[in-house]
Amino acid sequence: MKKQYTIGDILEVRIEKIVPRGLGLAFVDGLTVFVPLSVTGDKLSVRIREVKKKIAFADIVEVIEGGEQRITPPCEYFGSCGGCDFQQMNYAAQLDAKVGIIRDCLHRIGKIDYDAEINVIPSPQQFGYRSRARWHIDRDKKAIGYFRRDSHEVIDVQKCPILTPELQSALDDLRMRLNWDEIWSDKAQIEAANGEDGSISTYSADMAEPTSELTFEFDGNNYVYSSETFFQANKSLIPALVEAALGDAIGEAAFDLYCGVGLFTIPMAKRFGTVVGVEESGKSVKFAKRNVYTSGQTNVRLASQSVAKFLMENQKKGLDFILIDPPRSGTEKQTIPKIARLKPAHISYVSCEPSILARDLSILIDAGYKIEKITALDMFPQTHHVETVVRLSVART
Repeated sequence: MKKQYTIGDILEVRIEKIVPRGLGLAFVDGLTVFVPLSVTGDKLSVRIREVKKKIAFADIVEVIEGGEQRITPPCEYFGSCGGCDFQQMNYAAQLDAKVGIIRDCLHRIGKIDYDAEINVIPSPQQFGYRSRARWHIDRDKKAIGYFRRDSHEVIDVQKCPILTPELQSALDDLRMRLNWDEIWSDKAQIEAANGEDGSISTYSADMAEPTSELTFEFDGNNYVYSSETFFQANKSLIPALVEAALGDAIGEAAFDLYCGVGLFTIPMAKRFGTVVGVEESGKSVKFAKRNVYTSGQTNVRLASQSVAKFLMENQKKGLDFILIDPPRSGTEKQTIPKIARLKPAHISYVSCEPSILARDLSILIDAGYKIEKITALDMFPQTHHVETVVRLSVART
């Protein structure tokens, strides 16, 4: 007789591998079980919290026998905080899991069989690397920190081991000087970032504090930005990220889509005759214009509009190169098909969400592109997130 599973059931499972979203995969009679915060090889007692037909999501009750790569998480908030979900495994296991997640998405979502090596570039710092953060505030509880796992309850985090020392000091300072009566909302959030010189920039729509500017120097160029605009949080890997994205790309004309404050735009301008950077955020474009100007590059045009609208209005063919670096939520509808119709000779896709990347790569491959190289960069140690760079070219017929 077929066994029926219900919420609250206790199961004993063995974790086979780590899959997208950082979940451990296990099997019991007639049921596939996904377990967060687990490690490959773990023997666990788990409690079902959600079940849908032959799939269940379960939480760890007890680690009966830890996998070989299991370690003791160094953060006291691990398991309750919704931020880090890989602190329970050693760093080599984290990197292996992230490559596995990319391959899983390529095969399962994109229907792409990619057998070549996926080189993974580790972070020079496994902790103390994160130079930007979003802190949530609960005015009634006087709590500052991050959301509890799978909820919007704010955990009052005193110390966060992945923050840079400068941001940790900023969090400490904020906690001491914050006037709770000046916060306009019961639930607020603060964007915070630090520059190379240790300076701090904060932004909140719920507080009347000015937002200062930050700087980052790379390859002889000085980038200006703030906590109100996007910039890579793990600065130690920016040189490797740019190298992976551009490689030996060179030519006459190129587009930099979702260009932000111009991180890729300026290096591209040194390689191509003309570069068009496209960014919907007006604040980011203002910084990008300043950054391009100070770089001395005069062959860049910046378009302050959505990528979807830009591609609708610009059907220029004969492009040598398109770089695309969308937000985690992915591209707008029809963006990838429009890029494919432009038929650039080469495409570089920079992604922080492997599932969306796999979906879009499938479209590009169907349009006649082939994958030349895939590089993974561990921009987010201690979490399941991974930055992936895929270089593509038009397949020869």
